[in-house]
Amino acid sequence: MEVGWCLLRSLVVNAGSSSLKFALFAADSCELLARGNVEWMGDSDQAQLRLSGQSLADVKRSVLARSHAEGVTVARQALVEHSFLQAGPASQIAVVGHRVVHGGTLFQSSVRVDERVRTAIAELATLAPLHNPPALAAIEAIESAFPGVTQVAVFDTAYFSNLPPSAVVYPLPYEWFSEWGIRRFGFHGISHAYCAQRAAELLHRDLSELRLVICHLGNGCSVSAICHGQPIATTMGFTPLDGLMMGSRPGSIDPGILLDVQRQHGLSIEQLDHALNHESGLLGVSGVSSDFRAVEAAARQGNERAQLALSIYADRVRSAIGAAAVTLGGVDAIVFTAGVGQNSASLRTAAVKGLDCLGLQLDGVRNETSDPDCDLALTESPGRILLIETREELMIAREARQWVAQHWAFLGGNKCSHIHQVLSLDSSPRSHT
Repeated sequence: MEVGWCLLRSLVVNAGSSSLKFALFAADSCELLARGNVEWMGDSDQAQLRLSGQSLADVKRSVLARSHAEGVTVARQALVEHSFLQAGPASQIAVVGHRVVHGGTLFQSSVRVDERVRTAIAELATLAPLHNPPALAAIEAIESAFPGVTQVAVFDTAYFSNLPPSAVVYPLPYEWFSEWGIRRFGFHGISHAYCAQRAAELLHRDLSELRLVICHLGNGCSVSAICHGQPIATTMGFTPLDGLMMGSRPGSIDPGILLDVQRQHGLSIEQLDHALNHESGLLGVSGVSSDFRAVEAAARQGNERAQLALSIYADRVRSAIGAAAVTLGGVDAIVFTAGVGQNSASLRTAAVKGLDCLGLQLDGVRNETSDPDCDLALTESPGRILLIETREELMIAREARQWVAQHWAFLGGNKCSHIHQVLSLDSSPRSHT
């Protein structure tokens, strides 16, 4: 029996390096019904489940989830428990959208997940070891939880697939680019794309006339330069290791360091890989944690290494903003988003210190007291400083919905006409919801 169109749902799964975010949307309107995450604390099997939604006070409890696959099970059970989903058959779900970090050169737009796509995502895992494997695990878990439901992969790299050649090619032997595919890909594209659109809405201006610097600062960090709606530069590169200092990743470093520690200290490729992905960044410098909140707390208590880590972090962000602004030839607005960018007023203060020369003047009171989405700049500031809550899950829901609307005949034509009626009502992006 077909599910009525008003009951169809789009499920979004965002499997990160240390968390699994999920959100449920009405398939016809992309209205957010519920959202949550399963977050791991250290190496423990215990995780924190958070869930909120329409007519539901925030739920927070500890759960047993040893993997991203088990996190999917926990998320599904929570959605059923609180009546956002029905128990039983998966026909209520029209489509499941996944954030996949690395799509290489093969995927420059969203695609339906099949065996070919799974294989490609797995092969790219060496370039995004903290992200592509969890995404694959989530895809497989969804296949078990909702048999037969269409899954769409939405790639973080796709937004940056048309960067200018000068931003793509590294100053290495050209054959590395032409024959081996060594190039800048860029990441967090889903977030950067959303924040650019949202910034235009907040400024009441057309995106095509704006010069924007987007600062996505979380466990992973990147800054992008968006010129008239098109990304022209970004700090992350061939892998998510490049660019800014992050939670457990170093960002840009002298490559000679890696040669030296191999020669002088005998580190293997595997040891280097682990150190760069798991032991560097905030964790490596502070010795406290990869969690910005924990490092801030330690710094307030006088921990000098934690204070140093925060200083390096802010310096890297400030430098990246300056470089992006120069690349753009000026800046109309900068955007702070993601976990750190959105929640740390002290980081925002430190990051824009000295940027008056770019016309960026922060209002200290607004910075300490305002919630997203808003403008934190002084009224007289030539450039605006925006605080935006990134909505990656909403962007993924839109992408998945649009893919199904465009390919419904491929999925069975009239056999799924009820889904087509829902998803083809309006495939254009909607305003912030």
